[in-house]
This record gives sequence, C-alpha cells and structure tokens, in this order.
Amino acid sequence: MPSELQHLELDIPIEVIWNFVRNEDNWAPLVPGYIHHEKLNERQITWEFKSSLGIMKKKVRLLIDIKEWNEPVRVSFDLKRSNEKYIGEGYFEAKAINKNKTRITGFIDINASGTLGTLANSLFKTAIPKTTEEVAAAISSKLEEFKRRT
Repeated sequence: MPSELQHLELDIPIEVIWNFVRNEDNWAPLVPGYIHHEKLNERQITWEFKSSLGIMKKKVRLLIDIKEWNEPVRVSFDLKRSNEKYIGEGYFEAKAINKNKTRITGFIDINASGTLGTLANSLFKTAIPKTTEEVAAAISSKLEEFKRRT
C-alpha cells in the first residue's frame, strides 16, 4: 500500500489550526486537481478532483468518512469510492509545542484495487509524496493567512 507521512512545525497556536481544520471549505480546495466538495453530514464529505497519475488521467470522486474527531488533537478518516468499499485511510494530528507553536502530522495510505490496481498503486508510490508536499505547503500558507485574519 502506498503511504506518506508528513510533519510540519508551524508558528501558529493549536487553536488557530483547529479553527481552520474544522471547516472543510478552508482545506478541501487545496488538493491539486480540486473540482468540488460537499459536506453530507458531520461525518461525511464528498470530494471531487482530477487525478493525473502518469498515463492515467481521470475524475475521481471520494467519500471522506470521518472515524474520529478528537479536537484539538486528532481527526482520522477512511477514503472510499462509490464502486469500492475502501480505498484508503489517513489522519491529521496536532500537538502544541508551546502556546504559539504547533507540530502537525498528516498521514495517508491508499490501496487501489480492481483491474488497474497494481499499476495505480505503483504510480501512487511516486505521486503521493509529491502531492502531500504540495498540500502541506498550501495548507501552511493558508494557515498563515488564516492566523493573520483571526
């Protein structure tokens, strides 16, 4: 299973980070290829984006199913596609280093199945680290903007 773990230390209080994270409108559009998202209820969000993995380019619609919401420490989730029961999982954690500095950790693990699952998984191994770095940079930048507004 391709996976990636990212750690960032930000000069932002943990409360500011959680005020940002609790609203999916703040972070969902930061994923490369973002098209649309919709909050279905307190535990589920649909997310649509264009995926470009080498020769494979297609529109992907995922259901984010939140398993745990333990603010201000951890959110964990499953990723599902409409035609599959499970495609992956992940989590977001925050730990206050002091009152103005927070360490955030993000993890994602994806396992494609089906006819092209093996090919997709090999492409995910190189794409996931690059994408998570892009998302981490975008989230850091947005959090800095969010901190200045609050």
